[in-house]
Amino acid sequence: MSLLLLIIIFTAVGGVLSVLAASVFLLLPEQHRTRVLPHGISFATGALLAVAFWGLIPHAFAEVARSQMQALSATIMFGLLGFFVLEKLLLWRHCHSGSCEAHVHNEHGHTHQSAGTLIILGDSIHNFVDGILIAAAFLTDVRLGIVTSLAVAAHEIPQEVGDFAILLQSGYSTAKALFFNMLSSFTTIVGGVLSYYWLEHLQEKLPFFLALAASSFIYIAVADLIPTLHKKSDLKTSLQQIGLIAAGVILICAMHGFAHGIEMHGSSPAAVVGH
Repeated sequence: MSLLLLIIIFTAVGGVLSVLAASVFLLLPEQHRTRVLPHGISFATGALLAVAFWGLIPHAFAEVARSQMQALSATIMFGLLGFFVLEKLLLWRHCHSGSCEAHVHNEHGHTHQSAGTLIILGDSIHNFVDGILIAAAFLTDVRLGIVTSLAVAAHEIPQEVGDFAILLQSGYSTAKALFFNMLSSFTTIVGGVLSYYWLEHLQEKLPFFLALAASSFIYIAVADLIPTLHKKSDLKTSLQQIGLIAAGVILICAMHGFAHGIEMHGSSPAAVVGH
């Protein structure tokens, strides 16, 4: 299987399939969605942090000379600050419900139509960048690309549920909300394919894209997901959250280790992939 085909498949997993999963999730009764969604956010937190610290950052530092390590660390720092600015501009926000700061209200308290436009624009930019980051991970190491795309999918599903809620409250019909969410999700594939042709000739820059991916995942987990989890602090909920965060970490680390084990036995994922 070619590397380009793998990138297309796994950017679709991170983008298009997460939208479909979110749309199916919305078919559940509201009380079930309210109960299940926080569990997904907890799991996504662990998955994102595991991919960032267990996969992306070690691979990035392993690919650069000692003289570039400070520049690589700076990339992570400026990436975090850059995503903060983007979120301030409402181009990189993560709403997991129908009542977050991403809503734009008029003086009567109703969600303004422009909120839906911002959601679609922000999601398209976000998904396009996700595609670039997934492609950069695949061009570095196939197993890293796989776990990166799974982490993207893990946080995109609750994200898309929030997007649906905002679009519906902005006056979009269910079919129209699904159409525009699906349309914006295809930018993940576009970003992945364009990056395959672009980054293939910039191998020396790949570690910096991995660092940017890590800063994206860390920012989402720490600035968006974890504050959501703090809304409930009773012992039972806290233990559930800790358990699911741990499950996300364990799954990503186990998958990464499993792929590494295959490689050590002579069947490297990278070895069976042709450009």
